[in-house]
Amino acid sequence: MADETDVLNDAWDYKGRPAKRSTTGGWLSAASILGVELVERLTTLGIAVNLVTYLTNTMHLRSAYAANSVTNFLGTSFMLCLLGGFIADSFLGRYRTIAIFAAVQALGVTLLTISTVIPALRPPPCNEGGRCVPASTLQLSMLFLALYLTALGTGGLKSSVSGFGSDQFDESVANEKAQMMRFFQWFFFFITLGALGAVTVLVYIQDNIGRRWGYGTCVCAMVVALAVYLSGTRRYRFKKLASSPLTQIARVLFASWKNRHLELPLDPMALCQENFSEMKKPRFIHTKQFRFLDKAAILEPNLGLPERPTNPWKQCSLMDVEEVKMVIKMLPIWATTIMFWTVYAQMTTFSVQQAMTMRRHIVGGFSIPSASLTLFFVVSILLIVPLYDRVIRPLSRRITGHPQGFSPLQRIACGLILSVLAMVAAALTEIKRVHAAHPSSSVVPLSVFWLVPQFVLVGVGEALTYVGQLDFFLKECPQGMKSMSTGMFLSTLSLGFFFSSILVSVVDKLTTHGSSGGGWIADDLNKGRLYDFYWLLGILSFLNLGVFFFCARGYVYNDARMAEEDEMKCLDNMHEEL
Repeated sequence: MADETDVLNDAWDYKGRPAKRSTTGGWLSAASILGVELVERLTTLGIAVNLVTYLTNTMHLRSAYAANSVTNFLGTSFMLCLLGGFIADSFLGRYRTIAIFAAVQALGVTLLTISTVIPALRPPPCNEGGRCVPASTLQLSMLFLALYLTALGTGGLKSSVSGFGSDQFDESVANEKAQMMRFFQWFFFFITLGALGAVTVLVYIQDNIGRRWGYGTCVCAMVVALAVYLSGTRRYRFKKLASSPLTQIARVLFASWKNRHLELPLDPMALCQENFSEMKKPRFIHTKQFRFLDKAAILEPNLGLPERPTNPWKQCSLMDVEEVKMVIKMLPIWATTIMFWTVYAQMTTFSVQQAMTMRRHIVGGFSIPSASLTLFFVVSILLIVPLYDRVIRPLSRRITGHPQGFSPLQRIACGLILSVLAMVAAALTEIKRVHAAHPSSSVVPLSVFWLVPQFVLVGVGEALTYVGQLDFFLKECPQGMKSMSTGMFLSTLSLGFFFSSILVSVVDKLTTHGSSGGGWIADDLNKGRLYDFYWLLGILSFLNLGVFFFCARGYVYNDARMAEEDEMKCLDNMHEEL
């Protein structure tokens, strides 16, 4: 007879039987999943950080167009995480989603490799007179097909990796819960490891051996990672599909609009309630904000007081309504973090183009690849994480009283402040670079290490903002909508990249019109005024910081709201007893 403690009640094996602790899940399964994430980061970042040089030097595209192509590629990758999460939650499950979209990403990178191998898919090199023929429509179509297939694969894969990895551990058991927490630490480590390999080894291969070899390496790595992932199928733990949080939000909005003409009862208990004994959902506080959404929970006439809604598209539970309200309250914080990623986008585009024009030779005649300056992102993260844990958190805890030193919103604020300083440093460095440029030389006699401050400031800011956002969305997102928290976080990255594209297009159009020098964002940066664009980003970031402070000051954490409610109930009970 099988040991009942060895059988899991909420997980199944690959044959649909209740999963056993002894034969499924654990670190062996998690390691196969982490390998896929490492290769995804290696591939996506390896393409993105060096893409602007390929678009300008090989495809002969304008600087502004090339920069927008990079940010649109990254923005689409992160935005498609929402689609991937919806598909995983509602239709395919996380296992199939990862397998299918990993194959899609491998296909995209394969097409990208082919586009660098076949001469007809690239424009001819510039002639001796410096005349360059831009890529044709057919050549760009092939390139963008490959890029956006890669982005589709990235979005679908990335949406499910962390969730499926955590599914391999049982949170109800103390030792497995501790292992799951360590899994998230290793997850972040593998992301950083993939990024490190992308900005060093992969960029070096692309610049010194050939693009075809760099992209081909990514294809081989993805095929191997996918094979290892599929080989672990017998050991994985699978969870049942859950309804997508996006569906819940749509239901509440639709039902509240449909019932907009109905009168709300004065007593919230007259609204549709849930059967908590079966659903096992956490308690919640009925709030008076956004009361129009309460209309989604108005009971249908002549049906009495059902424990659950009869039709969720006509009548939602009060619990579902309150969860949607919690998401709406988070939106101002969500919106004011987008600007940070707009600043971040410049480090993968114009900062790389700046590095291309500067002196990059170091000891022994070795030339640093321009895209490898993003290494300072990775180094900054690797340094700030232990520094925060060992030094900053103990010191700040004495000042703020918060167990983590700084609260999630305070960490985000620090990241936003650093983004403003980064744009000031970038503008000052660009002014120095332009003044040092000589018309007769394509190389500016200025060391590329002058760009390090802006990379470090954005890198440290990324570590603080990334962790702060992730912590904020995980803790403040409703319990029933936890799978959406990562999607909300990643959507700020996506919109930040898209906003960068819009901003670059607008600035390029306004400053180029009627200008003989090519405007702020000229193809020849030495003839442009990129520093003015950096000043503009600095001003916008500063204004955004002010809006963030205003929104953050009025935000009340869920734990604080619950504690306040408990205190009020305690006082009411005391008054009743008196």
